[in-house]
Amino acid sequence: MLETRDLRGGYGRVPVLHGITLEAGAREITGILGRNGMGKTTLLKALMGELPATGGTLALAGQDLTRARPHERARAGIGYVPQGRQIFPFLTVAQNLRMGCAKNFATAEATIARVLQHFPRLQRLLEQPGGSLSGGEQQLLALARCLCGDPKLILLDEPTEGIQPSICDEIVETLLQLRERDGLAVVLVEQDIEFLCALCDRILVIDKGVFTGAIDPRQTSSEEIARQFTDFHA
Repeated sequence: MLETRDLRGGYGRVPVLHGITLEAGAREITGILGRNGMGKTTLLKALMGELPATGGTLALAGQDLTRARPHERARAGIGYVPQGRQIFPFLTVAQNLRMGCAKNFATAEATIARVLQHFPRLQRLLEQPGGSLSGGEQQLLALARCLCGDPKLILLDEPTEGIQPSICDEIVETLLQLRERDGLAVVLVEQDIEFLCALCDRILVIDKGVFTGAIDPRQTSSEEIARQFTDFHA
């Protein structure tokens, strides 16, 4: 689904990513674990095209997107749920979801109805302004809005930040269902190791813009992952 080779990028003349090679297949959830400032969010922005690549290549389902702009990557099938959610606070929940249907407004009603099947908590909030929702409800809205774009791959940045455990459980259940039903691929940046273990097929450790290790959460406990993560940065 996603393939990068020696991907490099940064901010202006400040390099951050120093050669990222990553393969993520359909129905695969890949976790990215790292300390603050090590390049996690920068990697997602580079995958989405918000930061231009200064080297290397990126392809989705065999289509070269290395020089594609963010809206072109969205049309190709990449969805992005940024850290902080970035919903439209003065638009209603329904209007936020409609904005996620920008690829095809003609089928927006059917798309929204299909997506809401996975988000029963949002169905009773459709007429409320997005800004009036709790942090957890806003995170669900951000994820639902992304899904309205019918992505093949979702880039998900720190989804558990500041939200209650019950909504974390809903996100896990929803993503696992979508993976099995639609073949969805996910690249997930997260600090909550238990959340990573509940979702991911593998966890890659990033340090100073390069991958320094890989962990199989199916064979390693969250406590052991925490220890290994510490060892990777010793």
